[in-house]
Amino acid sequence: MMSKKSEELFHEYFIEWVEMYKYGAVRSITLRKYYVTHKKIVELAPKLALSELNRRSYQKLLNDYALTHEKQTTMDFHHQLKGAILDALDEKLISRDPTRKVVIKGKQPGNKKPKFLNQFELHALLNQLELTEKVTWDWLILLIAKTGLRFSEALAITPEDFDFSRQLLTISKTWNYKSVNGGFQPTKNQSSKRKVPIDWQTVMQFSQLVKKLPSNKPIFIKSRVFNSTVNSCLSKHCKNASIPIISIHGLRHTHASLLLFAGVSIASVARRLGHSNMTTTQQTYLHVIHELENQDNDKIMRHLATLY
Repeated sequence: MMSKKSEELFHEYFIEWVEMYKYGAVRSITLRKYYVTHKKIVELAPKLALSELNRRSYQKLLNDYALTHEKQTTMDFHHQLKGAILDALDEKLISRDPTRKVVIKGKQPGNKKPKFLNQFELHALLNQLELTEKVTWDWLILLIAKTGLRFSEALAITPEDFDFSRQLLTISKTWNYKSVNGGFQPTKNQSSKRKVPIDWQTVMQFSQLVKKLPSNKPIFIKSRVFNSTVNSCLSKHCKNASIPIISIHGLRHTHASLLLFAGVSIASVARRLGHSNMTTTQQTYLHVIHELENQDNDKIMRHLATLY
């Protein structure tokens, strides 16, 4: 006999599960993604009950979602649903796992904007920056290009985060730029707390820039900050330099890609970026790694050809 709880609508169970297990346990930006997922369930399967959740009905839900989303986005949607479904299975509200052997589909991706610059293009961009004694977005662009920080991490930097004598920059917090009131908040994860080595030129530039600023106040925050404002500034510089237009997050990708091409190990790049594990780094920069593998294969063949 089916329990009363199993007759509950799936979207009702999902939002209860989010409130029970995710509210207060994940960052606000992650929580918002769960709420968006809930909204999509209501839109696509408003009358789907837990008792009706099987491989066929679940696959239909994913297929309907995939009609308007790319494959990776559909995969993310599936992972959020699966967390709730597996808990429903543990609670014996459903008898079988409907996510088993699921097929992830998605619409064809559109033309992708370039995610990173090559070394020549980055030099051209940096030459466009106007680095005066006044703190501007150009200084933020330079800092992210040189360190690979996340946008929210760079916004939270204070003068006391710099250890100029040891050439280190401490990352211990982020800035909540999506909130009207702003404010410091925790890093994305524990691995994001790190000390990033900085080159001597960056040391010289920022030691002069911040010497008269309050030691514990964010360098770049004067009023509310919008990601689009900084991206607009970066876009203008890219156009003036006649290079591909990238986002501020693309500077982080640029930093990591150039380090990998320079022969820096994946482990070191992962630590510098604050990734929780190397798998994230490998997946994000798979295209770079493949290119490096092809270069390695060429080296191997040239080496073997000398052995006779």
